[in-house]
Amino acid sequence: MTATPDAPLIRVEGLRVEFGRGAAATTAIAGLDLSLGRGECVALVGESGSGKSVSARSLIGLAGRDAHVTATTLEIDGRDARGFGERQWRRIRGSRIGFVLQDALSSLDPLRTVGAEIGEAVRATGGPRGRAGRVRALELLRRAHVPQPERRIDERPSQLSGGQRQRALIASALAGEPAVLIADEPTTALDVSVQKQILALFAELKAQGHAILLISHDLAVVSELADRIHVLRRGAVVESGRADAVLSAPEHPYTRSLIDAIPRFDATAPRHTASVAVAVEPPAALAADPSAAALAADPSAAALAAYPSAAASTPASSATVAPSPPPATGGTPLVVEDVSKRFRLRDDSERTALESVSLRLTPGRSLGVVGESGSGKTTLARVIAGFEQPDSGRVSGLGDDPRDVQFVYQDPGASFDPRWDVGRLLGEAIELRHGRLAAGERRRRSIEWLHRVGLSEEHLGRRPSALSGGQRQRVGIARALAVVPRYVILDEPVSALDVAVQSQILDLIADLQEETGVGYLFISHDLGVVQRVCDTLLVLRHGVVRETGPTDRVLAAPADDYTRELIDAVPVMPGGAAPPVR
Repeated sequence: MTATPDAPLIRVEGLRVEFGRGAAATTAIAGLDLSLGRGECVALVGESGSGKSVSARSLIGLAGRDAHVTATTLEIDGRDARGFGERQWRRIRGSRIGFVLQDALSSLDPLRTVGAEIGEAVRATGGPRGRAGRVRALELLRRAHVPQPERRIDERPSQLSGGQRQRALIASALAGEPAVLIADEPTTALDVSVQKQILALFAELKAQGHAILLISHDLAVVSELADRIHVLRRGAVVESGRADAVLSAPEHPYTRSLIDAIPRFDATAPRHTASVAVAVEPPAALAADPSAAALAADPSAAALAAYPSAAASTPASSATVAPSPPPATGGTPLVVEDVSKRFRLRDDSERTALESVSLRLTPGRSLGVVGESGSGKTTLARVIAGFEQPDSGRVSGLGDDPRDVQFVYQDPGASFDPRWDVGRLLGEAIELRHGRLAAGERRRRSIEWLHRVGLSEEHLGRRPSALSGGQRQRVGIARALAVVPRYVILDEPVSALDVAVQSQILDLIADLQEETGVGYLFISHDLGVVQRVCDTLLVLRHGVVRETGPTDRVLAAPADDYTRELIDAVPVMPGGAAPPVR
């Protein structure tokens, strides 16, 4: 049986997904109803652990070996998929349903060229091999609007920008001409200009008749593309409807709390606005460490817990948190003067990453650095931290102590040793500043830092894989500040987090700055986030400073055309704050 032209490509009623069996079972999805037709985009939104990704993976038979999936109706192209085995699911994946994952760099094989990666997808979905397969891969790269496809096809993922990698991943997903595309956070961590281009590509695919199931924590992105929205909370749909109606006039308090938690890009908004409480409750099942098996089967299960804000009271089981030690130095500013950096490429040509960049940052203040992919933001951070040496210019105000500058990365889990538990991760950072400590003292100080970032003593024994995204980011912040640095470089620290957790992490960052006097260099593609956190702003493009000044002034009255382009590229929620009038 095949779906008629007007029938839904996917129809689901009463979808239920559980991990484990009997009394120990964890319910990830409890009764989802969903239909998706040609040329339509349906979005699943909700905080971490709400069941978005589990729902999507259930539609292609990838919920996990320990998952128990049931449904009253589960039809794909009019076929009943409830009894599908692995061989039948393989025929669906790629040819009928394509999957675009969040992190293209992790999804693409770093050892293979883009052409080899797409060529494999072409062959796996019944396409041509050899020279004809290469021609097909080029065609797909052009369709995904990858610039200079004849060159990019022979490059590896590390040689492509973030936006180019994401387009290559979309090209691979299109290899089998699937009727449905599942896009799981496809624009996360992309700057606003690249994000706008990726959204335009999805809109084009939608206009060509592809159905899109969009998973995103970015409600502004959802508002740009989705026709209908399902709001998930702890595996249950709390609100559904047309996207414009749900986002402009939400009926459920939880939907409203998600919308209110979005860092608004608004020239009149004060810096460090108060966080908005999101209506979540920690499930009792997370009182103890989740088992490794459960996490492997359902990574989102550990993310169901609420994330206490930094202002939350100290856990009852703990002692009073001691005052934080003062910054390692006084008010000596960090000064970057006329720094330039070039990299030599394989063909012996040079690429300019930074050109005569200057900035000044004082402890206790925050400087935001924005710009599109390839603008030089990360290179600037690496030069300041001493990981790269400039070709000309200098960095002063830091001295020779490498402890004075610490990093908080976008994905702290990637910077943690997966074999170490939180206690060892924090203990190493504490002893880096204070020297060798007795085991009891090291533990006491580690617990103090956990309390400062809104975590409890029970997290000491957990490894990174047993923490949610928000919890890992809190540990990353604690580890950086435990060294008592003068400056912390935060490289996209909240871009991969849902809006509820993002709001709380931003409040935590601000609170800890007031407590410790640390200075922040804050790299972000999100102008709403930058406005909320940063005192001053620096705009980079192709390694050149295009504009700098007080954040509110730069965003309210940009003097440079490129800054205006970044502002104009910000997705706007229905009824939300618009870019400032110029």
